[in-house]
Amino acid sequence: MRRSEAHVGGRPHHAAPETLDVVGVGFGPTNLALAIAIEEHNAGVPAPARLRAAFLERQERFGWHRGMLLEGATMQVSYLKDLVTLRNPASNFSFLSYLHGCDRLVDFINHKTMFPLRHEFHDYLEWAAGRLDHLVEYGQEVTTLRPVVEDGEIRYIDVVSRSVDDPSMLLVRRARNVVLALGLTPSVPEGFTLGDRVWHNGDLLDRLEQLPSTPHGRFLVVGAGQSGAEVTDYLHRTFPAAEVHAVFARYGYSPADNSPFANQIFDPDAVDDFFQASPDVRRMLTGYHRSTNYSVVDLDLIEELYRRSYQEKVRGPRRLHLRRASRVTELEPLPEGIRATVEFLPTGERRALDADVVVLATGYHARDPRLLLGEFAELCRQDADGRPLVSRDYQVVTAEPASAGVYTPGATEHTHGISSTLLSNVAIRSGEILDSILARAVGDEAGGMTGRVPAQPLVAAGR
Repeated sequence: MRRSEAHVGGRPHHAAPETLDVVGVGFGPTNLALAIAIEEHNAGVPAPARLRAAFLERQERFGWHRGMLLEGATMQVSYLKDLVTLRNPASNFSFLSYLHGCDRLVDFINHKTMFPLRHEFHDYLEWAAGRLDHLVEYGQEVTTLRPVVEDGEIRYIDVVSRSVDDPSMLLVRRARNVVLALGLTPSVPEGFTLGDRVWHNGDLLDRLEQLPSTPHGRFLVVGAGQSGAEVTDYLHRTFPAAEVHAVFARYGYSPADNSPFANQIFDPDAVDDFFQASPDVRRMLTGYHRSTNYSVVDLDLIEELYRRSYQEKVRGPRRLHLRRASRVTELEPLPEGIRATVEFLPTGERRALDADVVVLATGYHARDPRLLLGEFAELCRQDADGRPLVSRDYQVVTAEPASAGVYTPGATEHTHGISSTLLSNVAIRSGEILDSILARAVGDEAGGMTGRVPAQPLVAAGR
């Protein structure tokens, strides 16, 4: 594609000549599902009504939690909650279509499970992403958004990005709609710093490949959730001569509540209920149902870890140590390892524990969209906590009239519920965003969206 030359902040850049209908920032499951929805929309309408879209991804290739693709680990969400099925059961981008193409559909049916291997589901996501390579530009890091205001109205948004390979080269793409699917960033406890011997579990497999010498043969895992239990299990299995110490503040791992009624918190219509609720009710619902997703572990994994711990007590040697009701208060670097100070909370007793590696299975939090909104943030309405106000269709609400829109689906747990950062609603969410774009956008001949009327965003007043 030929691009015209210009400058941004005195630095050379290239600007694409056409105006795009949609620019997606990030290409994880959320924007991958949206790209599929756009592709299917375009396949069913005449050329003038088709959307022009591009997706920008910082990674050099598609990848989703690659560091936790542990051997034998399964998904915790049904395969029917894939990228498309809840929105379009007839889609050929479904997990079942993937299995059919791999000649494994019959084998999967015989397996009698709703929860595929994590490796297999990641392969499905790669398969879907590979079919949409024409919509994605990898190795592009978006740095800011710039509103284009004409006659007092936000008409377009300029998306500024830079090449990962050549950060001096900036690119500007003009869009009518931008979808920020920024994913999650690791949560690191205050006072801890990641390094050669202190890892977040999201990097586990990559870091293990570069594992330095292990004179102690000892790992320390911090965290009581599914990731913490999985890492503990994996290290214990993979390094048969090493000790694994799991440290968590609970008295034991707590089982995840995946019962049918509790799982209704992830239903699509639960998003409507949550959005229109008062802040107090939202906090109440989140508190009631944290056990469906946060700091909880599948019961079969809990029982397996207990079985191993008990077996080692009976027969030895003791390699698995579950340090319950405890916390790590300090990490001190050693020449070939790390010294952790572990406090037993009921008594306050502290002891030093030398380990080769400390793995922080301490969760994630959604990336703050304000980091990229740039000048656009000045035109956004805010809630009582200073966050951008978001409508039911995940659109950022502006203080000024706007025919262009910015959507932030991943940073809306406080308004749209627990499923905002999860796979459960990814198919429905992509359809809602696409419907919003189609309903509210007014384009020109270059964008191919003439004749559509913008809709008014639904906003929960005062929330």
